[in-house]
Amino acid sequence: MALSPATRQRLLFAILCVVWGLNWLAMKAAVTAVPPGFLSGTRWTFAGLVLLAWRRMHGQSLRIPPRIAGRLVLISVLLISINAVIMLYGLRYVGTGLAAVISSGSTPIGMLGFAVLLGQERFSLRQVGAFALGLAGIVLLFGPKAAAGRLDTSELLGAIAITVGNLFYCYGSVLARPVMRVISPPLLTAMTNFIGGSILLAFSLAFEPGVGQALTGNWGLAAWAGWLFMVMAGSLGATVIYFFLVRDWGAIRTGTNAFISPVIAVLAGMLVLGERLDGIEAAGMVLMLAGAAIALRRT
Repeated sequence: MALSPATRQRLLFAILCVVWGLNWLAMKAAVTAVPPGFLSGTRWTFAGLVLLAWRRMHGQSLRIPPRIAGRLVLISVLLISINAVIMLYGLRYVGTGLAAVISSGSTPIGMLGFAVLLGQERFSLRQVGAFALGLAGIVLLFGPKAAAGRLDTSELLGAIAITVGNLFYCYGSVLARPVMRVISPPLLTAMTNFIGGSILLAFSLAFEPGVGQALTGNWGLAAWAGWLFMVMAGSLGATVIYFFLVRDWGAIRTGTNAFISPVIAVLAGMLVLGERLDGIEAAGMVLMLAGAAIALRRT
């Protein structure tokens, strides 16, 4: 039996949350061994080439109307070239849990702020309540750990980098929605991956320290596994899903994955790294899920 459009969208949203939750572990594993710019540049350029080749082999058009070419480049730079490298450099000095909470806290706020500024969305009490509930869950989930420790300068700078990178991503996501009235989400994904990745890779090859060693491919099993997961599940899978949902749901509603993906990241840490979860942290996850559920309601 064929799935209804609403059921299919919810299923895609669930896949998106799982992949992006696990992506933090993959990024951490890879970025410790490979320069962030080179890692991200190769990832997105390769993914873009694969998507473009797939479309060409299936007879699908790669034509971009000239009137949106400039905006497409801007979106590519915001989503890939700037966001990816800033966040990965920050992730070198910040744990995956803290990185996840920073991204989660800034994503819905950034999406809402930019969408309102650009006239795509309007504030509502339901949205504000959902985001407040989600943020309260984030505080419960990660706050006690943060309060018990002390941030050194590198951790603080890493946290700022992740926040700034994520805001660039939010702005690019909101700008992308009108473009998908002209070109399809898969074509937008392919183009932004290739353009943003190519720009980032060029700058990495020219200026980034450690690229010569990275070119040998001697990264280690964990780094290669992380890179492959980011390419196959993240760049070639979840990113396409993300653009479909942004087109159909809008940036704010799609951005509520930020309340669920960290829960996936925590559970993955428990299974893979043997991390433990106490009662306060469990309550935080429940609040995050409740905030996402409220935000996803249409009424």
